[in-house]
Amino acid sequence: MKPLFATAAPGAAAFAPPGVFTMRPMAARPHRNLAIAGGVVLFHVAALWGLQSGLVRRAAEVVVPVEILARLIEVPQPRVEPPTPTPPSPAPAPPAPRPVERKIQRPPPAPRPVAVPDPLPAPAAPTAVAVPQPPAPPVAAPVAAPEPAPAPPAPAPAPATVELPSSSADYLQNPKPPYPPASKRLGEQGKVVVRVLIGTDGTAQKAELRQSSGFDRLDQTALSTVLKWRYVPGKRGGVPEAMWFEVPINFVLE
Repeated sequence: MKPLFATAAPGAAAFAPPGVFTMRPMAARPHRNLAIAGGVVLFHVAALWGLQSGLVRRAAEVVVPVEILARLIEVPQPRVEPPTPTPPSPAPAPPAPRPVERKIQRPPPAPRPVAVPDPLPAPAAPTAVAVPQPPAPPVAAPVAAPEPAPAPPAPAPAPATVELPSSSADYLQNPKPPYPPASKRLGEQGKVVVRVLIGTDGTAQKAELRQSSGFDRLDQTALSTVLKWRYVPGKRGGVPEAMWFEVPINFVLE
């Protein structure tokens, strides 16, 4: 049998890896070795007797108590650093208010259409057989009377005749316009056209210069003269009417 433990050589230092127990030399305790050796001998004798007697059919496992003296080598433990204080966690935010669910009132379901059975057709009434009648004699259509011819349109009224005023009647006896003495000395002469409004009584209502002679004295003399004259009033359809009339006056040196 192999020894249960190994001993180091004398004078050699005992070496064992960390975490492995080393056996102490047992030379200092001879009485224990004798006890162990005696136990081994007794075990062999008992085993041989059991095999020879046939009482033991299977091998019995005998555990030999061996006193093992070992020294525990303490493994240096790593230095445990105190835990770093963790900052206090922020207070949880208040929960958001849950939206209030509004109950939507659903409209009541529409009534389902009820199938109405089609009414049974009424029995057909007996049809009478028409007896063909003899054709009626043709009736002559009445002849429409001819429409009367449209009346000819009425003739348009003749335009009313217009008679312009006049200042040359003999019975008027209108004097000639005087020639201004200063214009004679200066040799001023020319033609003046005066526009005059003649009333229904033949008098001049208003006068304005239509064409100038180029000399103010001649123009003013012509205006004052025609306002003093009398005229034959103008007529429309034989009825006197106020009208504008142009009177020419010539200033000529002789």
